[in-house]
Amino acid sequence: MSIDSNGPAETSERAARGESERAESERAARGESERERLRGLHLQPAESRPTSSARGLHHTALISSDVERTIEFYQGVLEFPLTELIENRDYPGSSHFFFDIGNGNLLAFFDFPGLDVGPYAEVLGGLHHVAVSVEQERWDHLRVKLIDAGVELVEHSEVSLYFRDPDGARLELIADPLGEMYGQHVL
Repeated sequence: MSIDSNGPAETSERAARGESERAESERAARGESERERLRGLHLQPAESRPTSSARGLHHTALISSDVERTIEFYQGVLEFPLTELIENRDYPGSSHFFFDIGNGNLLAFFDFPGLDVGPYAEVLGGLHHVAVSVEQERWDHLRVKLIDAGVELVEHSEVSLYFRDPDGARLELIADPLGEMYGQHVL
C-alpha cells in the first residue's frame, strides 16, 4: 500500500495552483488573440502611417498632497528641474507646478489644499504609470539615488525601474531610447 504524504489541504492547494495556472494561460492566449485582431484592424505600417495631429505632450498633471515634499523628490532625487510654480487658475490657493523631464516635455502637479482627495488609486480611466526615458548612465546614477533615499524599486529587464512617488503614483525610469520598448520600435 502506497502512503501519500500529502494531506487534503496540500492536495487542494496544488489543485488550486494548477487551476490558476490554466486560467492564466487561457487569459494570455485570449489576450494575444485580441491583440492580433486589433493590430490587423488598426495598426498601419510605419511607412504608410499618417503624421500625428499633435506636436507632443505638453504636460501630464498629477496630484500632490505636499508641494515641498514633491519638489524635494522630483528635483532632489530624480533631478528633474522645477521650471515654474504658479497658482492653479481653477482652485484658489492651489499650486500648479512643473518639472522638466527632457525633450521639451513637462511633468506637472496640482495640490488641492482643504480637499480630501484620498490616497492614490489605479482605476479605469486613471493613471497606471508615467515612464520617463533616461540615458543608461543616468539610469544607473538615479537607481543608486533612489535606493539611498529608501525608495522601494522593482527592476525589469535591466532597463526599467518601477517605483512610487511620495503620494503613491507609479513611475518608471526606462533606459531605452524614446520610441523603443525593450529593444522593439514602438514609434
